[in-house]
Amino acid sequence: MDLDPERLSTADRYKLLIGCIVPRPIAFVSTISPEGRTNLAPFSFFTGVGSNPMTLLFCPVNDANGHEKDTLRNCKPESEGGTGEFVVNLASEGYAHLVAAAAETLPYGDSEFELTGLTPATSLRVRPPRVAESPVAFECRTIQIVRTNPSKPAGGNVVIGRVVHVHAADGALNDRLHADPDRLAAVARMGGRTYCRTRDRFTLELGRPALNTPRPWEKQTGPPL
Repeated sequence: MDLDPERLSTADRYKLLIGCIVPRPIAFVSTISPEGRTNLAPFSFFTGVGSNPMTLLFCPVNDANGHEKDTLRNCKPESEGGTGEFVVNLASEGYAHLVAAAAETLPYGDSEFELTGLTPATSLRVRPPRVAESPVAFECRTIQIVRTNPSKPAGGNVVIGRVVHVHAADGALNDRLHADPDRLAAVARMGGRTYCRTRDRFTLELGRPALNTPRPWEKQTGPPL
């Protein structure tokens, strides 16, 4: 099968992206409006950018009318009417259902913290609160927004933020700053409404040594990698 994106509907393009780019880590983003109202929403188009400076990105798409979602309205630079700050919290098994609940469309200014019952905790370097239940939170200042199709339905927006502070719960990191995957208990998005856990893990060497390492997935059912 060969597909030309230009011949597909926007919905079908989206279906391909979320169904084939898997698993996707979830940025559980907390922001605050210029008026001081908190917002919390999940985004699964999310990744790190680099470590010098420490930067990450997430991608809130425009809504069905081409309007900016509340998170983008809040975290865009002050020169554009936002606060220029946000916090990326982790999506963890213990409150995965609340991460999904925070995707509810609420009137601008209504808080998903109130909807979900998750606890806002004061951040150290930015105004938006972090999620107290999150094992790790990255406090960020927005340094750039790339808009791929401004004011159009489903147009993409890439929010790049510089991490200015990291909060980690006790036991989430060791003294070498290695994260404990069991303590994080991260969940990720698959296609549609399907999520996955990150409990099934294996180790591989990098580069040439990987050619001769054992293949642990062969002990599992399903097709090989």
